[in-house]
Amino acid sequence: MKTDAISEMAFFAALARKGSLSAAARELDITPPAATKRLAQMEQRLGVRLLNRTTRRFSLTSEGELYLEQAQRILADIRDMEDAVSSHRAEPRGLLRVNATLGFGRTTIAPLVSAFARSYPDIELQLQLTDRPIDLVEEAFDLGIRFGALPDTRLSARRILANKRFLCASPSYLKRAGTPETPEDLARHSCILHRQNNDPGNLWRLGRGRREQLVKVRGALSSNDGDVVLGWALDGHGILLRSEWDLAKYLASGRLRLVLPDHAPAPADLYVFYPSRRQLPAKVRVFIDFLIAHFNEGEGMA
Repeated sequence: MKTDAISEMAFFAALARKGSLSAAARELDITPPAATKRLAQMEQRLGVRLLNRTTRRFSLTSEGELYLEQAQRILADIRDMEDAVSSHRAEPRGLLRVNATLGFGRTTIAPLVSAFARSYPDIELQLQLTDRPIDLVEEAFDLGIRFGALPDTRLSARRILANKRFLCASPSYLKRAGTPETPEDLARHSCILHRQNNDPGNLWRLGRGRREQLVKVRGALSSNDGDVVLGWALDGHGILLRSEWDLAKYLASGRLRLVLPDHAPAPADLYVFYPSRRQLPAKVRVFIDFLIAHFNEGEGMA
């Protein structure tokens, strides 16, 4: 296969992923005119139109969709081939693209990346932080780090941290508003809502033994940022549902207290997700092992 054909497939995959010629040009470090010329040369060589273009946007033609589907498959096969070969190297190397959530990624994953980089200087690691849903395959990430269940059947996953969740509030709030004794009591309390993606955050699923109960709560304060809602709970604004990982030091110090400890929310274990492949690339394998070693060493220490 000609190298320029592989390059064209990678270019078109980036173009489809980014949604514009200018964005694809930035990713590939070429100028927008060069990207436009490259697309025109591809269409001329293939004898078909790959994109329907308007002033501000484009869509794939049927030929473009067919080309993209086949190109992604071929590029994935090439990556698998190179990864299988490179996995036999003594030292993992190459570009590793990682996605993590904003708050946890900033406070926990970024420092781990710093330590990892010192141990593996031949790996170029790009860390992107976002709370929006992502498609690891379409957006060309090697792995994602998320709390919760597997988001995509095309992915594999490894659990790297068991993570319970609790209801909590500050002593000042409980002194002022009283302590709930049943899940039904939550309806009379101010609850701080953590909105994630399209989830309004006002339905709390609580379990006691084998019994599970869905409770609708309300509150005047809500945010999509976990650090923000935690700060509001510490300031005494209401009851919060958060992970053990975030709450441990505040519960230990007494700045927060457990609410309804016998009615536990469903856990949100921490997973690393990655596209399913026959063989994990060495760079991915060593990073996952690095994460697991760190969290196993730090369990109970947060």
